[in-house]
Amino acid sequence: MLAYTTHGDGPGTPLLIAHGLYGSGRNWGVIAKRLSDTRPVTTVDMRNHGTSFWDDDNSYAALAGDLAEVIDHLGGPMDVLGHSMGGKAAMVLALTRPDTLRRLVVGDIAPVGYSHSQIQYIKAMRGVDLSIVTRRSDANDQLAELGVDAALTSFLTQSLDVSAKRWRLNLDALADNMAQIIGFPDLAASHEGSVLFLSGATSDYVDRSYRPSIQTLFPNARFAKIPDAGHWLHADSPRAFEATVRAYLDAADL
Repeated sequence: MLAYTTHGDGPGTPLLIAHGLYGSGRNWGVIAKRLSDTRPVTTVDMRNHGTSFWDDDNSYAALAGDLAEVIDHLGGPMDVLGHSMGGKAAMVLALTRPDTLRRLVVGDIAPVGYSHSQIQYIKAMRGVDLSIVTRRSDANDQLAELGVDAALTSFLTQSLDVSAKRWRLNLDALADNMAQIIGFPDLAASHEGSVLFLSGATSDYVDRSYRPSIQTLFPNARFAKIPDAGHWLHADSPRAFEATVRAYLDAADL
């Protein structure tokens, strides 16, 4: 089973948060703690990330199955929030195991294939000489020299175990599965439940041209944007992100 952490024990519908590629549940700790004032909030480490197990299969069918296993273990339907890769996994969960969730928030991703591979970050992480890394800043400096944007170096090195001199990411499996990660499975299903597609206003990940594909799979989809936020909308504008998610999950009737 995936490694997970639960915050809070309030009476509201429990919430499960699934992070994106190269992330971990730890990235969502602040958001999870804030939202846990009224409900239990569980953050997971997706397979091949963080402290969860490694596996050669990183398909969305497998990732959705992992989420279903955690939800079943914790006692039943939950609200689910997924960002990027985690958002795609959450969408597949909704399409294949609708009994596991109530409301779904999809963070800055659509159920479509993308052309922008993320393989360059794997190449950069493989290029870091971990033998000379004694602190996280050493790895940040090396990643910067390898061409990684400063805004991403600290994000990537959150998945670095400095003392063990290893990445908490299965770089080989993620590289081998990159085509599936940037793609989306062809599923002959639709989900009639409530879904909020929440995107960053400066991001191009949820283009208006994708709406027919979204509405075919999720006919009751709603759309909202966070001003002045990009793809990492929860980090760019955490207060606005939290408020929007809270309002959607707490709404009496959708």
